Amino acid sequence: MSRIVLYCIVSFIACCQRRPARGTLMLMRALPLGALLSFAAAPAAAQGIDTVQRLEEITVSSQRTPSTTRTAAPTQVMEAGHLEKIGALQLSDAVRQMAGVTLKDYGGVGGIKTVSARGLGSQFSAVTLDGVPIDNSQNGQVDLGRYMLGNAAYVSFSQGQEQRPLLTARAYAAGNVLNMETAEPQFFPGERTRMKAGIEGGSFGMLSPTLLWEQKWNKQLKTSLYGNYLQSRGDYPFTLYYTASHQDSSSTERRKHSAVWMATVDGNLFYTVAEGNTLTAKVHYNKGKRELPGPVAFYSQTVSGQSSTEELAFAQARWRVERRRWSAQLLGKVSHSFDDYTDTSLGSHIYNSYRQREGYLSGSYHRRLASWLDLDLAADGSLARLQSNLSKRNDVSRRNVAAAAALHSRHLLGDTRLDLRAHLLLTHVQDRVADLDTMPTYRRLSPYLSAMLAIGQGTTLRAFYKQSFRAPNFSELYFFYLMPRNLMPEQAHQFNLGISQAASLPLRDAPLQATASLDAYYNHVRDKIVSRPTSNMFYWSMQNLGTVDILGLDATARLEYNALSLHLNYTFQQALDHSDPESKTYDNQIIYTPRHSGGATARWENRWVNLGLTAMVVGHRHSGPQNTDENRLPAYTDLGLSLDRSLDLPLGTLTLRAQVLNLLDTQYEIVASYPMMGRNWRLAATYEF
Repeated sequence: MSRIVLYCIVSFIACCQRRPARGTLMLMRALPLGALLSFAAAPAAAQGIDTVQRLEEITVSSQRTPSTTRTAAPTQVMEAGHLEKIGALQLSDAVRQMAGVTLKDYGGVGGIKTVSARGLGSQFSAVTLDGVPIDNSQNGQVDLGRYMLGNAAYVSFSQGQEQRPLLTARAYAAGNVLNMETAEPQFFPGERTRMKAGIEGGSFGMLSPTLLWEQKWNKQLKTSLYGNYLQSRGDYPFTLYYTASHQDSSSTERRKHSAVWMATVDGNLFYTVAEGNTLTAKVHYNKGKRELPGPVAFYSQTVSGQSSTEELAFAQARWRVERRRWSAQLLGKVSHSFDDYTDTSLGSHIYNSYRQREGYLSGSYHRRLASWLDLDLAADGSLARLQSNLSKRNDVSRRNVAAAAALHSRHLLGDTRLDLRAHLLLTHVQDRVADLDTMPTYRRLSPYLSAMLAIGQGTTLRAFYKQSFRAPNFSELYFFYLMPRNLMPEQAHQFNLGISQAASLPLRDAPLQATASLDAYYNHVRDKIVSRPTSNMFYWSMQNLGTVDILGLDATARLEYNALSLHLNYTFQQALDHSDPESKTYDNQIIYTPRHSGGATARWENRWVNLGLTAMVVGHRHSGPQNTDENRLPAYTDLGLSLDRSLDLPLGTLTLRAQVLNLLDTQYEIVASYPMMGRNWRLAATYEF
C-alpha cells in the first residue's frame, strides 16, 4: 500500500511543475498510469489472483481528423506530424503529394501555385481555412504558396463533398474541398506557455524564419500567434532548349527577375463558453512582393520589368453549439485584398491597381430527427466589391446567396452499415458593373446523392453523383482592358465509384497497418473555362470549351510497420475536349493535364538519423489545345531526400533537418516556358519549448 501512496504523491508533484524535457514528460505520463494500474491490481493481489490485463492504447485529441475510409467521398488527410516529416513548408507542398490533384507551379519558391482536381479546374476547388472559404470573387485561383503550414493540425482534400455536419453552403457548392485546419494549442497539466521557433534556409537565397507562441490564459481561453517571413532571390540555373523537342542544342542559363519576399502573421483564439459551446476566431495578414520573370522561349529568356505587390487581410469568427440531438454554427468573415501590377519594361510605366473587399456570413443547423435520420440546413450570403484604376469597368460588385438542405440516413444490417446522403443546393449570383445597365445574373439548383456501404471492420464501398456549377470570377470577367468577357458559367456532373480497405496484419514484432483505396470517376463539364498566362503571370487568357469529358482512376495505399512507413498514390486521367467534332482539338487532351501521374513518400525512423524519401512522377502534357509535338511537355520525375534528428535538451526539443530537392537535377516545366528549379537544398532547425 505504501508503494501506491508513493506513486500518487510523485505523480501529483510532477504534474504541477512546468513542462520539462521530453524524457521527463514521458515519465510524467507514465507515473499516473502506473498508480492507476497499482490500484487496479491491489484487489487481485489481495485475493491471490495472478492476472495481467492489457489496456489498449488510446489517443485523445480535441481536433478529429476526417475519416479516409468510412466516407462516401474519397478523402485524403495529411496530419501535422506527417507534414513535418516530409519537410512541407507551404500548402502547395502537401497538395503535390495527393492523388487526383494537378498542381500548377510557375517556378521557384515564390512562383504562383494553383490546384485543380480531376480536370475540373482550380475554381472548382474550394480552399478553406478552418472550414471558412478563403477563395474570393476576384480570382478563384487561390495561390497556395501564400499559406504556410507551421501552425496546421492537418490538411484534408475531399473529392465531391465533405462528409461532416455543419457544412457551409459554399462547401456544398464546391466540386471538391481543400481544407487546412489550424492546430488548437495542447498543454500538459500545469503548463501555460509553449513556444516554437525555427529557421530554414536553402539554395538561391531562400530564408524563412518562423515563430509560434501558444498561451493558455485560463481553463476556457487559449490563444496562438504564428509569424513567418519568406524570401528568395530565385536566380536558379536551368537548361534552355533551342527546339521544342528538347533533343537538340541547349545551354545553361540562370533565371532572372524572379525574387520574392512574403510576410505572414496569423493570430487565433479558442474560447470554451460552456460545455458544447465554443467560439474560435482568427486574424490573418499576408503581404508580399514578387518579381514576375518573363517566359523562356527557344533562344532567349525575356528580361521582365514586371512585378506585383499583394496584400491580404481578413478576420473570421466561428461560434458552435453542440447538444445531444442538435448542433448549430454561425460564422462570419470580412476581408480586404489588393493586387498592384507594375511594368517598367521597354521604357514604359504601366500601373494597374485592384482593390477588393468582401463580407461573408454563414449559418448551419444539424438536427437528429430519429436514430437513423439527420437533417442539415445551411445558408450563406456574401457581398464583394472590386475597384481598379482602369477607366473601364472600374467598379464591380457581386452578391452571392446560397442555401442547402440535406438528409443523412444510417441503417445497420448486422456488421454492415449503409449510409445514404442527399442534398439540394440553390445558388443565386448577381453582378453590378458601374457603367453597364444590365446586371449579369446566374441562378442554379444543384442536387447531390451518395451511398456508402461499410462491411465489417475494414471494407467500404462508396458512390456519389454531384451536379455543380460556378460563375466566372472577377478576374475572368472584368480584369484588364478586354471587358467584359463573354464567358458562360461552368457546369459539371461528377460521378464516382470506389472501394477502400483497412487491415491490421499481425507480424512477429508489431502489426502491419495497411489501408488502400481505388476510385473510378467520370466528370462531364459544359462550358469549361480554361485559363493560361499570356505575356506574363499577371495577364491571363480565358475561354470556354463547349464540352469536356473526363474519365479517371485514383489509387492510394498506405503501409506502416514499426518505424517504417510508405505512402503511394497513382492517377490516370483522360480529359478530352468534345466540343466540336469538326475542330482540330476534338478528342484532344485538355491543356496541362497528364494522363498518368503518381507519387510516393517513404520514411524510416531510427535512433540515429531519420531518413525520408519523396518521389513525384508526371507523364507528358500539352501546353496548347492541340496535342501536337510543338505543344508537348516531356514527362519528368522529381525525387527528394531528407534527414532529420530530434534532440532532447534540458528546456525543450531541438529538431534538425536537411533536405535535397530534385535530387536527380531533372530539368522540367509544369507550365510551358516557366522552368522549375533543378537540384537544391534546404537546412532547417526548430526548437520547441
